[in-house]
Amino acid sequence: MLKHLRSVGAFLLLASMSGGVANAIPVESVTGVENIQQNGTATGTVVDAMGPVIGASVVVKGTTNGVITDFDGNFSLLNVKKGDVIQISYVGYKTQEIVWNGSPLSVTLAEDSEMMEEVVVVGYGTQKKVNVTGAVSMVGTEAIESRPVANVTQALQGAVPGLNLSTTGNGGMLDGGMNINIRGTGSIGNGSVDSPLVLIDGIEGDMNSLNPNDIESVSVLKDAASASIYGSRAAFGVIMITTKSGKAGKVKVNYSGDVRFSSATQLPDMANSLNWATYFNAANANAGGSAIFNDETMERIKNYLAGKYTDPSQPEYWGTTPNYDNGKWNNYGSAHANTDWFKEHYKENVPSTQHNLSLSGGNEKVNWMVSGSFLLNNGLIRHGKDQLNRYTFNSKIGAELADWIRMEYATKWTRKDYEKPMYLTKAYFFHNIARRWPTCPVVDPNGRWMAEMEIYELEDGGIREKVNDEFTQQLKFIVNPLEGWNIYLEGAMRNSNYNEKEEVIPIYNYNINDEPMLRNSDYGTRQYVTNWRGRGEYYSINAYTDYSRSFGKHNGKVLVGLNYEHYNSDSMTGRGYDLTTTDKPFLSQTLEDHTATDAYWHRATAGYFGRLNYDYDGKYLAEFNIRYDGSSRFLADKRWAWFPSVSLGWNIAREEFFEKLSETIGTLKLRGSWGQLGNTSSRYESFADWYPFYQQQSVGVADGSWLIDGKKPNTASLPGITNAGMTWETVETWDIGLDWGAFNNRLTGSFDWFSRTTKDMIGPAPILGSVLGTDAPRTNNCDMRSTGWELEIGWKDQIGEVKYGARFNISDSQSKILNYPYDGEFGAQNIDSYYNGKVLGEFWGYESAGIANSQTEMDQWLAAGNKPNWGSNWSAGDIMFKNLDGVEGVNPGSSTLDDHGDKVRLGNTTARYRVGLNLDASWKGFDFSVFFQGVLKRDWYFGAGDPYFWGATGNMWQSAVFEEHLDYWREDNQDAYYPKPYFGNIQKNQQLQDRYVQDASYIRCKNIQLGYTLPASILAPAGISNCRVYVSCDNLFTLTSLSSVFDPEAMSGYGSFSSGKTYPLQRTLAFGVNLSF
Repeated sequence: MLKHLRSVGAFLLLASMSGGVANAIPVESVTGVENIQQNGTATGTVVDAMGPVIGASVVVKGTTNGVITDFDGNFSLLNVKKGDVIQISYVGYKTQEIVWNGSPLSVTLAEDSEMMEEVVVVGYGTQKKVNVTGAVSMVGTEAIESRPVANVTQALQGAVPGLNLSTTGNGGMLDGGMNINIRGTGSIGNGSVDSPLVLIDGIEGDMNSLNPNDIESVSVLKDAASASIYGSRAAFGVIMITTKSGKAGKVKVNYSGDVRFSSATQLPDMANSLNWATYFNAANANAGGSAIFNDETMERIKNYLAGKYTDPSQPEYWGTTPNYDNGKWNNYGSAHANTDWFKEHYKENVPSTQHNLSLSGGNEKVNWMVSGSFLLNNGLIRHGKDQLNRYTFNSKIGAELADWIRMEYATKWTRKDYEKPMYLTKAYFFHNIARRWPTCPVVDPNGRWMAEMEIYELEDGGIREKVNDEFTQQLKFIVNPLEGWNIYLEGAMRNSNYNEKEEVIPIYNYNINDEPMLRNSDYGTRQYVTNWRGRGEYYSINAYTDYSRSFGKHNGKVLVGLNYEHYNSDSMTGRGYDLTTTDKPFLSQTLEDHTATDAYWHRATAGYFGRLNYDYDGKYLAEFNIRYDGSSRFLADKRWAWFPSVSLGWNIAREEFFEKLSETIGTLKLRGSWGQLGNTSSRYESFADWYPFYQQQSVGVADGSWLIDGKKPNTASLPGITNAGMTWETVETWDIGLDWGAFNNRLTGSFDWFSRTTKDMIGPAPILGSVLGTDAPRTNNCDMRSTGWELEIGWKDQIGEVKYGARFNISDSQSKILNYPYDGEFGAQNIDSYYNGKVLGEFWGYESAGIANSQTEMDQWLAAGNKPNWGSNWSAGDIMFKNLDGVEGVNPGSSTLDDHGDKVRLGNTTARYRVGLNLDASWKGFDFSVFFQGVLKRDWYFGAGDPYFWGATGNMWQSAVFEEHLDYWREDNQDAYYPKPYFGNIQKNQQLQDRYVQDASYIRCKNIQLGYTLPASILAPAGISNCRVYVSCDNLFTLTSLSSVFDPEAMSGYGSFSSGKTYPLQRTLAFGVNLSF
C-alpha cells in the first residue's frame, strides 16, 4: 500500500512545479495576510525510514497557512511565530505536532497502519476513502499472504462483501479456477456473461496467473459509478489488483516459503462389502429380483471381514476367486474383498511446497523490485502423476527522468506446467469411482492391479500435458507540464503461448493366467495423440490527463482520456492414430488418419472517457463519468454507444451540527450513485462469440456417416443466420451507501443497497418456420434485475500488550427475470423455464407426508386421493406424496404456471447471506488469526437417479452405497431417512419433494494461523531484520447440515456427470517462514 501513498505524494509534488522549478506551494490561498505577524520562516526536512517524504503537508495548527514538501522532503513555511504548533502529516503516517522555536526542523514520520486503509485504488488513480462516492471495497496483502492457497481466487473467497467466488464443476482440480461474480447473477448466459473485469496493474489479466505473495492490494469496484471509467468491459464490476513495488532505501531481500500437506476436505464414506451386498440384495428383492450376492458369496464376505483368509497363496486371501468359464478373476457380485475405492484413489497428507524471493530498493530518483516464485503443487490422485508447477518472475522499475517526467516499466512472466492422467480429463474416473463395488479387490492373486478398477487407466492410459507461458510488459510515462496538470501515457503488451498434448493409450488387464487382455476404457481401444498449440496477443493503450484545482473550499479534478485494447489468438491442432511405440507418444510417431485444423480470432474495444470530481470543503462530494465505447463484436451502426454515471456523497461528520459527536463518530458519509454501462462480454468459446454478425458454415473432415471408396467424406452444413441488429446489453445500477468510523476509527463499517438491471439482454432466438431450414440467431430481447445489500463492520483495539481485531461482512442478492419472450398466454409457460417474474434458482416439486410404515397405511393414503400418476405397487417403505390441488391423484398437471398440478415452489438454489469473519490478535511476538467463510441460506435438491444422494438408482451398475444410504426403510428400521431402495429401473420415490430438499448452508474455517516473530536482538547479529515462523491451515473444518456425502462448496459434477462426482477440495496444513534481510 505504501507505494500508492508514494505515488500520491509524487503527484502532489508535481502539482507544485512551475517552469521547471520546485517550490513549496501553499495548500490553500491565505487571506488576511496583512493581519499575520511576520515573525519568521520555518524550514526543515521530512523523512521516513526509507528517505525523503515527497508531498507531506506542513501546516501551522489552527490556520490555513501551509505548504507541502518537495522531492527532497524539504519545506519552507512563511509567517510562523515562535511557539506556533506545526502539524506534519502524510497519508499513511502518524501526524506529528512540533512547537517551533525558530530552528530548522528535522521530522521523521512513522507509518500508521490504520490509516493505510483510507486510501483506495480506483479507476486511473487513487482516492481517499472518505472522499469516495462509489461502492468500493479493498483488502490488503494481509488477507492473502501466508495462506497455503494455490491461486488468488481461493484467497479472496469471503474477504470482500459482494465479491462471490464459487467452485466450478472441476472441484479442486489443480488447474481449476472459480466462478466469479460481483453482486450476484447478471445474465442468463445465453450469449453473454456476467464476469467482472480483472485488472492487474491496470491491464486485463488472469488473477490466477499471479503469485499471491506478489499482491499488494485488491480493490473491488462494485457499482456503475466506480466502474464506469472502464466502460463495456466493466459492466459487472472490476477487480483491481496492484502488485508490490520497490521503495526508496537500502536493498531489501524478502524470502517466504512453506511446506504444505493436503488431504480431501470431504469424501463419501463407502459402505463395507457386507453392508453393500445386503443393500444390493434388498434393492433387487424390492424390485422382484433374486439376490445379487448369493449365500456362498455372502459367507466369503463375512469370512474376509473376520480375517479368516490368511494364506496369500490362495485367491480368497485377495478377495476373489477364479472364473474358469471366462478365464478372469471374479469381480463385483462374485468377489468378497472390502475396498474403499475413495481411500484407494485419493491420498492423504500429500506434500507440496512454495518459495518466493524478492529484492527491492532505490533512492529518491529511482526505485526497483524483482521477485520470483516457484510452486510445486501435487494432487491427491494416488495412481498416475497429478502435478502442477508454476513459475513466476516479475520486475518493476520507476525512474525520475527529469523533474517534470517519470517513467515506470514492469514485466511479468508466468509459466504453468500441468500433467494429469488422461483418464481424469475424460471424466470417466469421477463417474466410475463409486460404481466400483467394495467387493472388488485392488490387486489380483497374481500381483496385478485388478481388472476394470481404473488403476491401469490412470497409470498407463496416457497423460494430458498443458504448458502455458505468459509474458507481459508495461510502460508508463507521467508528465507534469504545469502545476496541477498531469499527463499519463501507458502501453502494455502480453504474449501467451499454449501447448496442450493429449495421448490416449489403450490399456491391458490380466486374466487368471496372467495374460494381457485389451480393455476398452470408455474411450476406445485405438492409440492416438492430439497436440494443440496456440498463441495469444493482447495490446493495450491508455492515454489520459487530469487537472486538479482548488478555489477556497471548492476542490475539483477533471480527467479525460482514451483506451484501446486488441486481442488476437491463433492456434493449430493436429491428431494422428496408431503410434509406432507408446514409449514415444508424440504426434510425429503416429501412422494413420492424420488431421489438422487451425483457427484465428481477433477482437478489439475502444473507448473515450471523462470524469469530473468535485467537493466543497470535503463535505459535499460529486463525481460524474461518461464513456463512449466501441466494440468490434457489433456492426458499424451498432458499434458505438454512450454510457454515463453520476455519484454524490455527503460527509455528515464534517458538518458543524455534528461537531459534538465528532470525537465519537469521526466518519459518517452518505452516498448514492446511478450509472449505465454496456456489456459485450462473452465466453469467446465459439465462432459466434467472436463474430456474431458473420455467417458460419460448419465443415468436417472425414466425418460423413457414409463411405465413398471405403472412406468417410468431408462434410459441410448450411450456414446459419446472423442478427445484424444485435447490440449492447445495457447494465443500469442504482446504489445507496453509508460509511462510518467511530471511536477514533476503532469501529468502521459500511452498508450498501443496490439494484442492477440488465436491459436488452441476449436471449433466445425467435421461433421461425421449419421451412427455413436453419435456426434463427439470438437477439437482444430479455431484461433481468438483481437486487441486494452488503454490510461490512470492523473493529481494532488494544488492551495492554494485546492487539486484537475483528472484521465481519455479509451480503445478499437475488435476480429476477423482468422480460422474457414467449409467444402465447403467460400462464401456459413451463414452470422450469424462464418467464417474467421468475426468481433465478427457484425449483418446484411435491410435498410428501413421509414414509408409509405398513401396507395398510399406504393403501389408506392412496384411497384418500393421493395416488401418484407415476409408479406402481406402492407399499410399505414408499413415499406418501400429497395431493394439493384437490384433483384426484398426485400429478404435475401440464407443468405450467396455470396448471402445475400438485407441484409447488420448494426452494431456491441461490446462495444467500454470504458471510466472512476474520478474527486476529497479537501479543509480543505471537500472532493468531482465524477466518470463517460461508453461506447462511441455500436450498439444494438432487434429481431422480442421482446415486451419490439416493444410493440405489434403479440400475445396479449406476448405483452406489455409502454409510449414509444404510439408513433405509425396512421392517426393523421404520424411522429411516431413506425409503426402501429399488433396482429394476424403479425411481418412483425419487421425485423432487420437500422431504429431501437439502439445507446447503455452511460455515467453513477457511484459514487458521499461528505465527511467531523472533526478537530483533536475536536476528540482528545474523543480518536478518525480520523472521516469522508460522503454521497455517486452510479448510480446517465445516459446519453444515448437508448430506455428509457432499462438500457444500463442490456440489456440481465434473463434466456432465451428477452431483458430487468431481475432484475433491483440499484441506491444507502448511509450515512456513518469512525472512527479511
